[in-house]
Amino acid sequence: MSAPVAVGLAAQAVRVQLAQREVLQGVSLRVGVGWTALVGPNGAGKSTLLRALAGLQPLSGGQVRLLGPADAPAGAAAGGDVHRMPPALRARALAWLAQQGDVTGELTVRETVELGRIARLGVLGTPGAADHLAVERAMALTECTAWQDRPLEGLSGGERQRVLLARVLATDAPLLLLDEPTTHLDAPHQVALARLFRRLAQGGVRGDEPRRAVLSVLHDLPIALCADRLLVLDAGTLQADGPPSDPSVQAALVRVFGGAIRIETDAAGRARVALALEAA
Repeated sequence: MSAPVAVGLAAQAVRVQLAQREVLQGVSLRVGVGWTALVGPNGAGKSTLLRALAGLQPLSGGQVRLLGPADAPAGAAAGGDVHRMPPALRARALAWLAQQGDVTGELTVRETVELGRIARLGVLGTPGAADHLAVERAMALTECTAWQDRPLEGLSGGERQRVLLARVLATDAPLLLLDEPTTHLDAPHQVALARLFRRLAQGGVRGDEPRRAVLSVLHDLPIALCADRLLVLDAGTLQADGPPSDPSVQAALVRVFGGAIRIETDAAGRARVALALEAA
């Protein structure tokens, strides 16, 4: 079974109800190639929305569909409704990083990253040269090659997070849905991760690799402002959608965080976030 040629996804009027509370209230959006950051205060519904987009959270209303390239045959590339796709096929179209990764500490770093190839090989498949190359490249991109033989139980939280991200990259999926990928990472590795997302979105350093669609839930607003695009979510509704330089997006950010932050522009015209300490 071949994977759909996906380059994005579209959500239409997505609703999710949890414990008799409507967590998502008719969210509609499209995500294509590039790096998109999903931000908002605690309880906004960010993780729930990401799970819904990944086909892992049942919907009470709406639909999520894969999008294919514009020049593909009608219906052939899109792959249809994410929630109705066979899990094996869906896993080849999009890769998911949970906020709390589910791995056993008995596995080594390399063994964990190799699990990312199951989407391509199946459980009983035999890895070939392309699979080994994908694993090597994923570990190199996340800077965990040097300790590939160490067991996960011996790693710090930040090191483990980089391994879990490497497992996602090893899938070679064109869509990456990442829930809090910067968790446990120090500042240098957060910056390295932001650069990696840009590289994946732009098709490599020289633009000679397939461009990917990267959607990441982030609490780190300075990192989020480095993305190509921001989705601002609050109380289960989409408040703003656009580049970080868009005044309406910046105003929405300040509003949903209750005025606790302010957005400034540096000499190069880049948006920067600052705490509004004078309001305390």
